[in-house]
Amino acid sequence: MLFRSRAKIAAFIGAADAREVIFTRNTTESINLVAHGWARKFLKPGDEVVVSEIEHHSNIVPWQMLRDERGIVVKYIPMLPDGTLDLEVARRIIGPQTKLLSITAMSNALGTIVPLHEIVPLAKAHGALVLIDGAQSVPHMAVDVRALGADFLAFSGHKMLGPTGIGVLWGRLSLLESMDPFMGGGDMILTVSMEQSTWADVPAKFEAGTPNIADAIGLGAAVDYLAALGMDEVRRHEIEITDYALRRLADVPGVSIFGPMDAQQRGGVVSFELEGVHPHDVGQLLDTRGVAIRTGHHCAQPVMAALDVPATARASFYIYNTTAEVDALASALEATSAFFGVGS
Repeated sequence: MLFRSRAKIAAFIGAADAREVIFTRNTTESINLVAHGWARKFLKPGDEVVVSEIEHHSNIVPWQMLRDERGIVVKYIPMLPDGTLDLEVARRIIGPQTKLLSITAMSNALGTIVPLHEIVPLAKAHGALVLIDGAQSVPHMAVDVRALGADFLAFSGHKMLGPTGIGVLWGRLSLLESMDPFMGGGDMILTVSMEQSTWADVPAKFEAGTPNIADAIGLGAAVDYLAALGMDEVRRHEIEITDYALRRLADVPGVSIFGPMDAQQRGGVVSFELEGVHPHDVGQLLDTRGVAIRTGHHCAQPVMAALDVPATARASFYIYNTTAEVDALASALEATSAFFGVGS
């Protein structure tokens, strides 16, 4: 069953070989695996890693740590006021010293869909590798790693109807074979003596210790479910409900929405603020009306700094959400707006 799940996941993301699927705990561990296993081995002082301003902390912090340890340079593609990336700046900062472009496919804080078809070729033109944070994209749209031109892809099970505590790093087989192990111990070795050890073949080389068999099988079941629905259908539903939410929330007094206003340019999250009201208070009032949202910086503090807000309120939509639930959110927000006297 474990091997079958690996094969299912490989097919789901368009991988050429099931051995390219490495089981991790989550997207964060997958990105750290690349930072430790590839970047620490191959990058030297002055080499550049390019990320963007809309990244989750898990795609910023590992590169800053490596910068402080190894003297690499971390550069950022800035965010424009509408929540999209400044591609003109991207063209200027991705250059001969760029060794890795590590970028999200979809912002968890704003829902912005990154135009990978425009940015990835910029890196490839300079011989750089590309790591895609697919935590948001893999659950919400069809992903083909070979069509994307990716070298690595990281994603998590819990965002795609699977269990918590299971994630995936996909990497091109030749790259994985060139990398050092992330952790040492059982199952990742070929031989061990008192003098030295040698490593097992990929994927075992990166899966030290007892595998998380149950959750890997659970992720395989989630992939079966999504594949049966059809990822094009998942995306169609998400566009429809997000478009409806953008229109409904825009009519609520005092609500400002962050990110692109075209549902085709974003995933199923809508971040917003209520004028003069802290997002935590908005969340608490909505909770009393049975509406659950997320409030805070969403592990994306650079996004909050660029927006000049302490936090945002964020509604998230997926295959199981309905327009009736959007109406319930809008009604609860209208009551919250009235409670705080917004606009009065």
